[in-house]
Amino acid sequence: MSVKSTITRALTAGAALAVTAATLLIPSSSATATQESIAKGPKPTIVLVHGAFADASSWNGEIAELERRGYPVIAPSNPLRSVASDAASVRSVIRSIKGPVVLVGHSYGGQVLTNAAYNEPNVKALVYIAAFIPAKGESAFDLSNKFPGSTLGPTLQPVPLVDGGVDLYVKQDLFWKQFAADVPRAQAKLMAATQRPITEAALKEASGNPAWTKIPSWSLIPTGDKNIPAEAQRFMSKRAHAHTVEVKGASHAVLVSQPHKVTQLIIAAANGS
Repeated sequence: MSVKSTITRALTAGAALAVTAATLLIPSSSATATQESIAKGPKPTIVLVHGAFADASSWNGEIAELERRGYPVIAPSNPLRSVASDAASVRSVIRSIKGPVVLVGHSYGGQVLTNAAYNEPNVKALVYIAAFIPAKGESAFDLSNKFPGSTLGPTLQPVPLVDGGVDLYVKQDLFWKQFAADVPRAQAKLMAATQRPITEAALKEASGNPAWTKIPSWSLIPTGDKNIPAEAQRFMSKRAHAHTVEVKGASHAVLVSQPHKVTQLIIAAANGS
């Protein structure tokens, strides 16, 4: 090999290395995204509030996916005793968290978070999943009957309480078709057996000042919901100026049957998109 050829090859290799080095110094789109993510600070804590006739385990699918994506998650027990006391319970959780919070509520849990988040500065987004989004003075009972379509009433089993109040359950043999028609029947049977009751008084209690007037909102509407008619959910979502998606044919238990779609909306809210 000639000296000239050797010099030419060396120069060519050096140029290639220079180009490679320069390329490494130029941020790729993924690197830029990572830098932006770091600049935004830590991810918000996602607080998941279950509704009536359910418990915190109804969020298991969302919890698993959110944690895989690096989000801290808390799914507290919602007492289901009264709007005011339930909201106070959730508010205590909010105030225990350092940093931003995204509040997510299913069904009656939506009414609870609407009250709990009012004037709480670290709550950055509200997410309603097949949920009530009440205005001041409205009750869950009022809103579920505002539009036709709810078949919940006849499925309820009242249980008298020693204080004179009444707990309400969904009758176990009717739970699957009423509450969770798109969930495998065996799983729905377990949900029916472990459901937590809500007091009749809580469903009829007037809501207080709504947080959605001050905090951006997102809403997921399952069109096959037999508890809260889809039309009622559309009305509430529109009034709250919520970013809204619909899941065709999904039941009231959409958080159990479609956890990935619910998680996608929660992440959109966390990102403000």
